[in-house]
Amino acid sequence: MRKRLILLALGAACSGSGTDRDRSQASPERRAEVAARGAQVMPFDLSKTRHVFESQPDGGLQTVSALAPTDSQQIRLIREHLRTERDRFSRGDFDDPMAIHGHAMPGLAELRAGASRIALEYTETADGARLRYRATEAGLIEALHRWFAAQRMDHGAAGS
Repeated sequence: MRKRLILLALGAACSGSGTDRDRSQASPERRAEVAARGAQVMPFDLSKTRHVFESQPDGGLQTVSALAPTDSQQIRLIREHLRTERDRFSRGDFDDPMAIHGHAMPGLAELRAGASRIALEYTETADGARLRYRATEAGLIEALHRWFAAQRMDHGAAGS
């Protein structure tokens, strides 16, 4: 079994930065649906991790951290997952986010089509890992920003 269902954890654990418009939240029902799907896709324990989606001038930064810096199991699972996602996203394979958020997620069509023009860098942190997304095309940068904003909304982000 990949994950236990933890409805409130993903909403409490996900945050990001952006405009006030980005900080609105999906309905409680939508957040619960997203959390349930996320628990099936992500191998780490959602109640023991924090997700941050930060828009950057040239793309974005996604960071996943273990809440307990000594939780070696969660750190290992975070790193494995983000390495896999880096490889998949680089090929235009965004099946995991689609499984969690749906096929009509803002920015996703552009990211899938332009994946070869988005630089993805994986970096380990002391308590997890991060993915840095970089693009030079304004349309791809805007797609990344819309994609991050949709994640913050669906996860009930309270801000960074």
